[in-house]
Amino acid sequence: MKFLRFLPLLLILQPLAVHAWGATGHRTVGAIAEKHLSKKARKAVHRILGDESMAIASTWMDDVRSDRKYAFTRDWHWVTIPDGSTYAAAEKNPNGDAVEAIGRMVEGLKSGTLSKEEEVVNLKVLIHLIGDLHQPLHVGRGDDKGGNAFQVQWFNKGSNLHRVWDSGMIDHSQLSYSELAISVDRSTAKQMTDWARGDAASWAQENLAYREQIYPSEAGAELGYEYQYLNWPLVEQQLQKAGIRLAGVLNSIFG
Repeated sequence: MKFLRFLPLLLILQPLAVHAWGATGHRTVGAIAEKHLSKKARKAVHRILGDESMAIASTWMDDVRSDRKYAFTRDWHWVTIPDGSTYAAAEKNPNGDAVEAIGRMVEGLKSGTLSKEEEVVNLKVLIHLIGDLHQPLHVGRGDDKGGNAFQVQWFNKGSNLHRVWDSGMIDHSQLSYSELAISVDRSTAKQMTDWARGDAASWAQENLAYREQIYPSEAGAELGYEYQYLNWPLVEQQLQKAGIRLAGVLNSIFG
């Protein structure tokens, strides 16, 4: 397919079995972003996606994970930055990662040379990966598969830390993606300006500061109401940041 000019086919290492934010979280990010698009960007997104909303398009990259045609994208959902390191200094995955894949999607959409099919794929990948990058455990330490190997008890049921952040806390809120988007989309003009600064690498780097808060003192910890209460503000912040930043990227691409 032609979009492989911007999505190079590479040999696949063992993929990280993750679905950042789950459908509700990703759709929340898409809904927030769509609200903050410029007129030109909104028109361009509609031209590419047709009647499909950004909220619904946001889960496409997870939906095609079982399709071998897109197997080369499996490692793009995450990035590894060990404690005390930076993205620039960290060892890179030869199959690509969330940070560099975001850069390639932006480059492709800006180029003006993509076919309609390529535009659709690049845009859907971009929507999804900016969401992924703001789920803190999609920036892994390199020792526990982004929390997938860190076992916990979530409301007295076996789980892992990654799943708690993907969907456990969001599902516990019992809000639909539209309700959640309305609930968390309350950024000030200054916040939107501040959050728009930087790039995917710097946004990934922010997640290292959350690790002490996110990780329990030991594996097997009992997590429940207290953990939900203490960490829910961070979930809301990350969903909000992702939506605002996604809109900013699309506004920059399309004017």
